[in-house]
Amino acid sequence: MMTSLVSSIIEFLTVNPHVAYLAVFLLALSESIPIIGAVVPGTAVILALSALVPSGVLLLWPLLIAATLGAIASDGFSFWLGHRYHREILGFWPLNRHPELVQSSEAFFERHGTMSVFFARFVPGVRAVVPLLAGMLGMTASRFYAVNIVSALVWASSHILSGVLVGATFSVLGAAAKPLAILLIVLLTAGWALLHIVRWGLHRGVPYFIDSLGRLRYWAATHNTGMSRRLTRLLDPSRPEARTLALSAVLLVGAAWLFFGVLEDVVTGDPLLLADSAIYHMLQDLRTAPGDAVMIAITELGDTTVVMAVTMVVLLWLLSKRAWRTAAYWLVAITGASVLNTVIKVALHRARPGELLYSGWSAFSFPSGHSTVNVVLYGFLAFLIAREIRPAWRLVVILGAATLIFLIAFSRLYLGAHWFSDVLGGMAFGSAWLALLGLSYLKRQARRIDSIGLLAAGCLALTLAGGLNIYRSHATDRDRYAVKTGTPSMTATDWWASGWEQLPARRIDLTGETNEPLTFQWAGSLKALQDVLQRNGWRDSVAWTPLSALNWLSIQTDSAALPVIPLFASGRLPSLTLIRANSGGALTSSRLVLRVWAVDFELTNEHSSALWMGSVVEERLYHPLSLVTLASTQPDVNAPRGTLAAAFNNERLLPRAEGTANGDWDGNVLLARQGKAQKTMSD
Repeated sequence: MMTSLVSSIIEFLTVNPHVAYLAVFLLALSESIPIIGAVVPGTAVILALSALVPSGVLLLWPLLIAATLGAIASDGFSFWLGHRYHREILGFWPLNRHPELVQSSEAFFERHGTMSVFFARFVPGVRAVVPLLAGMLGMTASRFYAVNIVSALVWASSHILSGVLVGATFSVLGAAAKPLAILLIVLLTAGWALLHIVRWGLHRGVPYFIDSLGRLRYWAATHNTGMSRRLTRLLDPSRPEARTLALSAVLLVGAAWLFFGVLEDVVTGDPLLLADSAIYHMLQDLRTAPGDAVMIAITELGDTTVVMAVTMVVLLWLLSKRAWRTAAYWLVAITGASVLNTVIKVALHRARPGELLYSGWSAFSFPSGHSTVNVVLYGFLAFLIAREIRPAWRLVVILGAATLIFLIAFSRLYLGAHWFSDVLGGMAFGSAWLALLGLSYLKRQARRIDSIGLLAAGCLALTLAGGLNIYRSHATDRDRYAVKTGTPSMTATDWWASGWEQLPARRIDLTGETNEPLTFQWAGSLKALQDVLQRNGWRDSVAWTPLSALNWLSIQTDSAALPVIPLFASGRLPSLTLIRANSGGALTSSRLVLRVWAVDFELTNEHSSALWMGSVVEERLYHPLSLVTLASTQPDVNAPRGTLAAAFNNERLLPRAEGTANGDWDGNVLLARQGKAQKTMSD
């Protein structure tokens, strides 16, 4: 779906490039309109459109002009609103619903003065309010527009040229460009989701925990015991570490809950393990040589040799500052995480996804050692540095450490070195261990450690040790993490007799949820299957395009005009999707949908052939409130499978093991193969 949608958009823009230029102007215009600029993803779309310049779909200068004019107009309109309505406009919706954004923008404006108009252009959130404040607070129009035009030129050039550079890079990659682009989207989406989950957890958890701390302080103040006195000192709100203590406690509870939840799923074999397999197959299908080179280098930054080098450099720095207590905590943090991780691995004996030439304790999978140790290493290092630097720089340090941790963890998934649950469990365990040590560390005052020097020492150690490790190990690791091209095989005779039962009985999506039965298996080429079915009334599903997608938002009476929603099965999207008028009803009210997925099996006899699995279901169309079209998948799969079977001449309908059937499925699977005479509609 994604590939066809992107292709159709590119084809449309090739014929109508003025639409892209207009879109860039409007998106740049929306960036600094109050509130709208905070929620419209204008920057992302502008970068994506700019990436089309190297391919000749769009031209550079019109894009630059459109983005610059849009940026000038957006700030100018916001400035005019502030100049015309003054503070009255703050009482109107939606500004009156976001007082915190207005307050932060006012502080930004007071801190930077006239240059705030320039700087705000590059700061999300405040860029939508600062021009408004400039008009409200009486900045002259000549001074405002002088800064506005310069900032618009810099902003437009930086965004458009960055997108052009990305597009040029991907054009050089050739065939690897598409999977790398999809991988980048997956990576950014995962990072965005993780960031928002953490923010949501802190937003919900911290107030609740602070309220609980208030109640605990009240209890301690009304009792005169040794424990109550210690709690009073520890929970004193006047202590500068009170907020950090609350955050650490929330992190400890949340991370421990997540780790034990993942551990329970691993031990009991819950659906999370099904998601492991789906995510593993999805990422392996996206692997390319350039992607492997980058991800192997990232995973090498988290290797034991680099961890030990950074640990020793930080330890020596702390000892040189006579921070004995901090040095002791540092050693306990890293060694404790490593030892406990190994103990859990040995206790569970979980196998890795593939043969990666690991030996000894490293051959076990749960939890991921890279994820656990690097969370603790760079998390604790960021914690020590952030305590002594200016608040404005704390976010930079924390985001830098979090990005490195996330990339190392993701590299283990991409390279197939660990299951998703291994990485998730490792990060949760490392976070819980880190929070526990942080709570203990904050109980007493610690000696200053010159955090700027520590940051420089840590970065230097990571750069030198990481670079050396990449130089020495990259060739070996390239072989270790190479994609395994060997495909399991069975003879076609064995598959026809009983080997078909080795394939999954039901579709499993990316979340590990078990869905509709896989009632069809095909041995042969997809083209042959497509030809057979098209002769029997089946037709290709319409491709996903902007126009076809809009059909779902109308009262669509022709089901053939509605693109089929692609569904994952074991981490893969369908390789073939066909539809057919339901034999029991009109095409306008229902349709049969066949989805076919690739299988990691090869059939061998005289000639090798591919093996495919599929599901066929009935979709009924509804028009709630006569506004949109919705499709409801019917639970009965026996009748759709019977319609599909009518297309084949030498098919077999065989039952699965006892206990598979239920009220909506009789447990039978349709087998068909290429090379046999097939029926046609005239037979």
